Amino acid sequence: MLKEVYQETETRMKGAIQALEEDLGGIRTGRAHPALVEKLHVEYYGTPTPLIQLASISVPEPRALLIRPFDATTLKAIERSIQSSDLGLTPNNDGKAIRLNLPPLTEERRRDLVKVVHNRLEEARVATRNVRRDSIKDLREFEQEKMISEDEQKRGEEELQKITDRYIEQINAIGEHKEKEILEV
Repeated sequence: MLKEVYQETETRMKGAIQALEEDLGGIRTGRAHPALVEKLHVEYYGTPTPLIQLASISVPEPRALLIRPFDATTLKAIERSIQSSDLGLTPNNDGKAIRLNLPPLTEERRRDLVKVVHNRLEEARVATRNVRRDSIKDLREFEQEKMISEDEQKRGEEELQKITDRYIEQINAIGEHKEKEILEV
């Protein structure tokens, strides 16, 4: 009974960390990375479609991205979605592909990005704590229904706290790594 609660808790907390890593992948650092534009939605036959499904994205140089659409007719739509995004990049269209040159980040922009990272980290911590709260609630219900003893419930809550602490540490480590990446000149 308790092992099932622990497993479900770990699964949900891993999901929170995966969501955080995907989210942080879209935050721009000093280097070009395909994750910057992969999830960018492009109007394709009236349907917003992620860019990754419409084009191949490569990194020919450390500060440049090359987007080659599978269908040349989508070039204009891809260009429009990049311009209207909050990336602050200007696409260069050569008729076959789009090249994005990433200018160096200013110190002020780096600080703003670090604040965004901190907000995302806090959201992940809150999500992790919410999972813990739900699991503790389940344990208390099991104890009230006499499915587990009061001692088992207390041990279970302690174990859930240990699991939570481990995932919070992971979130903090991910955040420190991303912050170093952003502040690296």
